[in-house]
Amino acid sequence: MTHDQPAAIRILDPRAPARLGRVRHVLFDFDGTISLLRQGWEEVMAPLMIEMICAGGPPDPAVAREVAEYVDVSTGIVTIEQMAWLAAAVRRHGRAAHPLTGAEYKAIYLDRLDVRVDQRLARLAAGDVTPDAMMVPGARAFLAGSAARGVRLYLASGTDHHYVAAESAALGVAPYFEGRIYGALDGDESHRKERIIQRILAEHDLHGDELLAVGDGPVEIREAVAREALALGVASDEVTRAGWNDAKVARLTRAGAHFLVNAFEPVDELIGYLVS
Repeated sequence: MTHDQPAAIRILDPRAPARLGRVRHVLFDFDGTISLLRQGWEEVMAPLMIEMICAGGPPDPAVAREVAEYVDVSTGIVTIEQMAWLAAAVRRHGRAAHPLTGAEYKAIYLDRLDVRVDQRLARLAAGDVTPDAMMVPGARAFLAGSAARGVRLYLASGTDHHYVAAESAALGVAPYFEGRIYGALDGDESHRKERIIQRILAEHDLHGDELLAVGDGPVEIREAVAREALALGVASDEVTRAGWNDAKVARLTRAGAHFLVNAFEPVDELIGYLVS
């Protein structure tokens, strides 16, 4: 193990570096952690929630604040749960004449988000952009380097499974996970992040510091820390692909991340520090 701290990493828990050196399994979130294909999903979800709660009327500042707070804390959970919250909020505020179900709101949300994602996938397929330009910097090399060192990699996402499978394949990163890809399945809790973490620990008889969870949302960080695994927060600026996203820094710090990065560079130093 490399003991020198890379300049690119922020240590939030001064006790955590002493726990490094035993990581053999790494669980990754997908959107915002590896993939940028869904960058801007919050810009679709939050206005949709406000629109539905306010029944198409003028946006209410109090509703906007409530929605912003919820979107922040719910980042990383399965989409259907976010839409179930929306359905409950619509009923609670009582402005909509005909409230919809969570599944119906989810369909509207995905229709709107798919416009953005499909455009990016089309540009990718046409060769107008490279796969790496649609990823957090250094992500591919970090996956490849970790796998080459015998680390077992997992992918878990709150995005629906068929999207995660297709988008990880389009970016060329699916092979690094060797089938261990777990997107959300409505009505099936087996792919929830906490279940995946529990299963990894149990099936391999791991102690917490043998598993590292990597993500840009509070869910995977919080669930990993609760089970004494190590947690690396990725506070990436998804628009510029450079620098720190202050909102993510705050969110990941509150969730209990042990370490923070804004990208997976310099790759060799980070791999040497975290998983070698």
